Amino acid sequence: MKTLVIAEHNSENLSAATLSVIDAAKKLGRDIDLLVANNSCSSVLDEAKSVEGVSSVLDFSHEKFANEIAEDIAACVVSVKDDYDFFLTSSSTSGKNNLPRVAALLNIQQISEVTEILDEKTFKKPIYAGSCIATVQSTQEKNALTIRTTSFEKANAAGGSAEVITKDVPETESRKSGFVKNELTVSDRPELTSADIVVSGGRGMQNGENFALLEAVATKLNAAVGASRAAVDSGFVPNDYQVGQTGKSVAPNLYIAVGISGAIQHLAGMKDSKTIVAINKDEEAPIFKVADYGLVADLFEALPDLESKL
Repeated sequence: MKTLVIAEHNSENLSAATLSVIDAAKKLGRDIDLLVANNSCSSVLDEAKSVEGVSSVLDFSHEKFANEIAEDIAACVVSVKDDYDFFLTSSSTSGKNNLPRVAALLNIQQISEVTEILDEKTFKKPIYAGSCIATVQSTQEKNALTIRTTSFEKANAAGGSAEVITKDVPETESRKSGFVKNELTVSDRPELTSADIVVSGGRGMQNGENFALLEAVATKLNAAVGASRAAVDSGFVPNDYQVGQTGKSVAPNLYIAVGISGAIQHLAGMKDSKTIVAINKDEEAPIFKVADYGLVADLFEALPDLESKL
């Protein structure tokens, strides 16, 4: 039996998260196939077949995949279920949307946020917002895993020569949802989950206009801009900026936390960063306990000084 990885893409390029999932899949010691549901995206298929370690690319092409609906993706996975005993995708918004439906249709229990694969039945995953690591063992014949991509390297995007197999797209029975609209934040900055540098702001930024101070620093560093849940809930920035347990997990080479107290929910999404720098005027803020470098200062003075020196 083999492992099936559900690919994520933007209709032009394969997601970096998918490369990390493929790296995780290699640790299961099985042949790896990549399922690409797409709207006739030849560039995505070309990238997919070139990934090192992929045996076959299952090409599910249909115009309805121009806008992804979980029912449609799940139907594709279920149509080939007999050939696989592992189904993997990233723990991104897309993965969290698609794989639970697959698991339900297969009548199996999903294992979420896997950070380490010990063997084909034993996995590690964070619990209690990352304050503890649970080791879980599955007794199921088939397993559905979402992978925390920050815990794995990226598979080599070149060097592979997988076979592309065209598959018939199944009809989706009793579909109860449909695509309405897609609202995306357009930015020239690096994507948050794959950026080498992330600059994040918290409630200490006080309002959305002050995020311009962060953006000025991010521009000089070619960094992505993130935020704590407190900043998002206060309406300072959009939801897709959120880093943390209920947002995105990031592991950049440099993470700069500005005006962020360091609640455990936020730390769960960024503690794997290689170097953490904290700027906060409260010297007792919990963020300083995980920071490699800490600056106790007023962010409204520190950020302009930092920007001027870059």
